[in-house]
Amino acid sequence: MKAIKENKFGMFIHWGIYSQLGLQEQAIARYDMDPAEYEKLAETFNPVKYDPEQWVLLAKNAGMKYICFTTKHHDGFCMWDTKYTDYNIMNTPYGRDVLKELAEACEKHGMLLSLYYSCPDWNYEYGRNPHATHQWKAKEKVDLEKYITYIKNQITELLTGYGKIYTFFWDIPPRIEDRSLNELVRKLQPGIYINNRGFDEGDFSTPERGYKDVGSNRFEQMTEACNAVGEQSWGYRENEDYHSIRYLTMAIDKIMAMGGSYLLNVGPKPDGTIDEKSAAMIRRVGDWYNRMEGCLEETDEDTFSYKIRKYKHLVTKKDGKSYFHFFNGISSSALAFEIYPNVPQSVRLMNTGENLPFAVCKLPEYLDDETGIAKTFLHIQGIPIDELESEPIVVEIKW
Repeated sequence: MKAIKENKFGMFIHWGIYSQLGLQEQAIARYDMDPAEYEKLAETFNPVKYDPEQWVLLAKNAGMKYICFTTKHHDGFCMWDTKYTDYNIMNTPYGRDVLKELAEACEKHGMLLSLYYSCPDWNYEYGRNPHATHQWKAKEKVDLEKYITYIKNQITELLTGYGKIYTFFWDIPPRIEDRSLNELVRKLQPGIYINNRGFDEGDFSTPERGYKDVGSNRFEQMTEACNAVGEQSWGYRENEDYHSIRYLTMAIDKIMAMGGSYLLNVGPKPDGTIDEKSAAMIRRVGDWYNRMEGCLEETDEDTFSYKIRKYKHLVTKKDGKSYFHFFNGISSSALAFEIYPNVPQSVRLMNTGENLPFAVCKLPEYLDDETGIAKTFLHIQGIPIDELESEPIVVEIKW
């Protein structure tokens, strides 16, 4: 198993001809569209304002280390120059390989590139898989041998023509085991990480949206959680319902403190730009993330049995320091440690970078039940909770 400490913050990008509808990335199925009419969207797709450097710099400035791009979603439209179907970006008014341009921008700015590839394909003649879900708009013919050959041909293009690829993201488990596909991925890209939604178990798990099944304090295997800035769609949606910054930052803090990676998704508009609302949310989340100074990446679990009054928390350690993640926030300007290893050398609030005052003292609110005498705590004060109400609190302690 590969190292669990390989965890990063990244940007997920869902983009395709569906963006022209402003509805959802699965609009053809969710709105029960005629496939023949939907496929005509390729005739009008012309993202003349597409500038992948803007995408990469937005991600980089937010502290993100990689971009995962949807090369082909369920509709089967391919966002690269593939020779195995005419249903691709080269046969649009735009007529340029957007994936190649993104790969070049990533390389230029030191951004890792990951590729998403949908197992369902609603356009390929033999794409129907009777074993899997999300087959609503698949063609009627079934020939899984032909379809797997088609997939192998396409992933060979993707993994040989666009430089070093960081991770490979299959989507929608096919419920068929064929280990030769991931073997091909690893042969073409040695060292790549592969998720668990493909034709075998892969290297990492992929919880999304609500994270109700993420487990205990630390992931036992590599994990990459994902969510979108919008609640209704991963692709561009004109009338989107957006998550709060508080919801997103607290989810990121919890997942990454558990040792996982986190992909935060945006759906670019049909002209190739990221709408200002989504971009502003990325910048706000990135402002919080950058103030964490890397304490969410490549950590170990701090296994000391701390006891802190009132608040749920996770504890990690890195470079000789402990990091206390209050992913649900706190309701007071102070923390009361009842059990701790020793008196700290320093205490710092990562959200502001400022040192916090602390003392070992009696706190009159917490009494010994038998004697009525106040208990002694490590008392950390001065947390500006009202100014930080939209983000999780992270405290660094050097013991």
